[in-house]
Amino acid sequence: MFTDVKNILFTFVTETFVMNSLQLATKNFEQNLTGRYVTNDHILPLLKKLPSHFKVHVEGKSVLENNIYSVQYGVGNIKILAWSQMHGNESTTTKALFDLFNYLSSEDQFTLDWYNKFTLYFIPILNPDGAKVYTRANANQIDLNRDSLEITQPESKLLRMIYEDFNPDYCFNLHDQRTIFGTENYVLPATVSFLSPAFNDSRDFNETRLAAINIINVMNNHLQQYIPNQIGRFDDSFNINCIGDYFTSRNTPTILFEAGHFEKDYKRDIVRKYIFCALFSALNAINENVIVNKNLDDYLKISQNSKCFYDFLYKNVRIFDNSQEKLINFAAQYNEILKEGEIHFEAVIVQIDDLEHIAGHYEFDAKGALFNASYGNQPKIGELANFSIAETIKFINGEQYQEL
Repeated sequence: MFTDVKNILFTFVTETFVMNSLQLATKNFEQNLTGRYVTNDHILPLLKKLPSHFKVHVEGKSVLENNIYSVQYGVGNIKILAWSQMHGNESTTTKALFDLFNYLSSEDQFTLDWYNKFTLYFIPILNPDGAKVYTRANANQIDLNRDSLEITQPESKLLRMIYEDFNPDYCFNLHDQRTIFGTENYVLPATVSFLSPAFNDSRDFNETRLAAINIINVMNNHLQQYIPNQIGRFDDSFNINCIGDYFTSRNTPTILFEAGHFEKDYKRDIVRKYIFCALFSALNAINENVIVNKNLDDYLKISQNSKCFYDFLYKNVRIFDNSQEKLINFAAQYNEILKEGEIHFEAVIVQIDDLEHIAGHYEFDAKGALFNASYGNQPKIGELANFSIAETIKFINGEQYQEL
C-alpha cells in the first residue's frame, strides 16, 4: 500500500498536527459531489478513482437491480461498519464519506496508523433506488430503517448479511434530519445530532450503549469548538425494527449520525464538513481508546433535538378576517422537489398562528403591515409562499424579493 514510510512521516507529520479537522475537511472536499442529489451515477466515477489500497465491491442489488457498492479500507483488528443513504434523500453523509475517502487516500501519521489499526467497511448508498428518485423509502415504498428485524427488503437483507459476516466492533448509521430540528434551550439549528440507540423499551444503559456514548461525547466535545450549542441528542424511543436499536440489541455499539441545518446551507455542503469532523474525531478516539469520565452524564447534557424551527417565520402580519382586523404569525417550509437532476426548494405555507416557541431560519417582522396574495388577503396553508406585505414588499418563494 504505502511506500517509504519514514520519509512520508517526516514530510506529513507536521502538516497534520497543524491542521485541525475542519481544515482537513476543507482540504479533502470532494468537488465532484455537491448539492443534495447524490446517486450511483455520481459516486461510480469516484469509486473507480480510489487508490488500490481501497477495495471496492458490488455487494448486491436493490429492488430495481441497481448496484449496492461497498468500500473497504485497512487491515486492522478494529472493525467499523458504516452505511449512508439508507434513506435515499439523505445524502449529506454520503458526501462526507467521499471527503473522508480523499483524506484516507493521503499519507500522514493518522492514515498510516489507521490503515493498520482499522478495517473500515463503508456502504455509501444502501438505497440506490430511493436515491435515484429522491425519496426516503425504497422502490417498494418501504422505509429500510423500519425493516431491521423483519428484513423483508433486499437492501435490508444485504445489510444484515454484511453485518453477520463482518461482525463489526462498531456501527455508524449515517442520516440527514429535517431543518425543523433545533437544540433545546438554545433555539439554534441542530446542525449535527447523535444517538446511542436503546436496546429495550425501558431505554436502559448497558456497556454496549455506554461504549457508543463514549465516542459521541468525544465527537460532541470536538464539534463544540466549531458549532457551539448546535449539537443535538436524538430521541431514543425504542423500536426493534430500527437498525440502530436492532444492532445495539445484538451488543454492537452503534452511533446514529444526523446531518442537520446550518445557516443558509440548504445544499449541506458546509454541514458535510462537520460530519467529516465527527467521523475524524470518532476514528481517532477509537484508535487511541479515549475514555471520557462520567460519560453518561456528559451525554445526557447534550441538548435534546427539538422541533422548534420552520424555514420561514413571518411575524405581526395584519389581516382582515370576517371584517375583523388582527395580527397573526405564519410559517412556511421548503418542499424538496427533484427536477431535471437537481433538487429545487419550493416554499409552502404550513402553519398559521400557534407558533409559540418556534423560530425561523429566515424571519421577517411585518410590524403590522397588511398581507396580500393573488389568492386573497390572508395566508392559506398549502399555498406557495408568494405574497406581499404593505403592497410594496414582495416575497417570492419565501424570501423578500430584491429588484436588481
